[in-house]
Amino acid sequence: MSSAPVLTPPPPARATVPRTFAAMMAREVRVMRKNLLSTFIRVLMQPVMFVFVFAYVLPKLGGGAMAGAGDATFSTILVPGLVGSSIIMQAMMAVTFPLMMELNWQKSITDRALAPVTIPLLAIQKILAAALQGLIGGLLVFPAVLFIHAEGEAPQVNVDNWPVLALVMVAGSLLAASGGLLLGTLMNPQKVQMMFSLILLPMTMLGCVYYPWSALESIPWLQYLSLLNPLVYVSEGLRSTLTPDIPHMPAWAFLLAIVGGTVVLTWAATRTFTKRVLT
Repeated sequence: MSSAPVLTPPPPARATVPRTFAAMMAREVRVMRKNLLSTFIRVLMQPVMFVFVFAYVLPKLGGGAMAGAGDATFSTILVPGLVGSSIIMQAMMAVTFPLMMELNWQKSITDRALAPVTIPLLAIQKILAAALQGLIGGLLVFPAVLFIHAEGEAPQVNVDNWPVLALVMVAGSLLAASGGLLLGTLMNPQKVQMMFSLILLPMTMLGCVYYPWSALESIPWLQYLSLLNPLVYVSEGLRSTLTPDIPHMPAWAFLLAIVGGTVVLTWAATRTFTKRVLT
């Protein structure tokens, strides 16, 4: 009489770097889905208010003579700038503030560091997750800036180069996320309020959001000083593809700054992140 076959349990799944990395990204996506409503409100509030005031209220009040470029309406100038600022701000905030909590208060970064991935790769994962949120933020702003305007103030948007548009949005998100990771590892959490007054506010106001970079020719020192602002290149890159009739930077200039800046900031951020986690 033959004995019944013995069923052996399958071998346990072995953790691999790609599988662990994918699990981390899946966790970030679940968190984003859980916070979708609050993220939606946070991303849209500022650009919607700017568009409502400058493209709807002021023209209705007879104050529609804005600092445009040629015959372009002010709402046309606002489209690439507000999309770019939403990408930059959302990507930076998505990594900077959570990272400060993980490093200083929650101390949960220790659990992440125990995962079977290298610490620099953990930094890359945080950059990609924040960049995804920045990209989503930019896409959410498009309908608002396109459809909120007074009669006769509709923005004239004409996508001139889809590959460059996609590259600017993706690379701009990565640039902001890597910069946010760098700030999160360098800034003292007790001085986080300074980030708004000394970094985010000047970046937004002087980031060619409300005017093209060429409009600063009458203020040469400010025009060249603004080249230190990464938002300038994202705004000008989007302006070259969304509103190509408005003067903008040459493609080689903003692509070199965005792609090159992403590489440099990612390298610096992974180094500072690794040092903070190990100390």
